[in-house]
Amino acid sequence: MAKKPVQDFESTLKELEQIVQNLESGDLPLEEALNEFESAIKLVQEGQERLAKAEQRIQILMRKDEDSPLVDYQPNTPKSAPVTQAGDDIIPF
Repeated sequence: MAKKPVQDFESTLKELEQIVQNLESGDLPLEEALNEFESAIKLVQEGQERLAKAEQRIQILMRKDEDSPLVDYQPNTPKSAPVTQAGDDIIPF
């Protein structure tokens, strides 16, 4: 089964709003309502992850230290400075 392409945050939010409307209407059969609910949970998790990434990027950009590297967000990792090794390409800001 092909994986669904990643949507932008706004598209994810619109899809989530549509699912909520469908569920609130009460017109869906139980199995379809459960499938919609499962889809909604996945969309919420995707949205939360995107927001966390955006928050991290903002925090990095707002730091006063101009030499702080911009690194990809790694969920469920301690909030410490990234570990680098000799030869790593880090572009300072």
